[in-house]
Amino acid sequence: MGLRMTVQTLLVLQALMRDPGREMYGLELSEETELLPGTAYPILLRLENEGWVTSRWENIDPAAEKRPARRYYQLTASGAAQASAAIASAHGPARAALRGLATEGGQL
Repeated sequence: MGLRMTVQTLLVLQALMRDPGREMYGLELSEETELLPGTAYPILLRLENEGWVTSRWENIDPAAEKRPARRYYQLTASGAAQASAAIASAHGPARAALRGLATEGGQL
């Protein structure tokens, strides 16, 4: 079964596509897409399970940094190609949502 392309999934993909080579941590993606973490993290897990993104835990001392370690996500080469195609083929409410996010600093 393939990846279900919801509006929320497209928003996460669009945020990652702004700079496909850049790693972003989960809460950063949640804030950028205006999705609650309880929505964004399951999407990231599904994207990782499908091979669209990879993730890694930040190697820090949480006591020294005074914050928990972050999990960083990055599109794979194949994921970037698939994300680009999914965004390009979005229509209806999904396209309107992507356009709305793009006017807030992204591009579509």
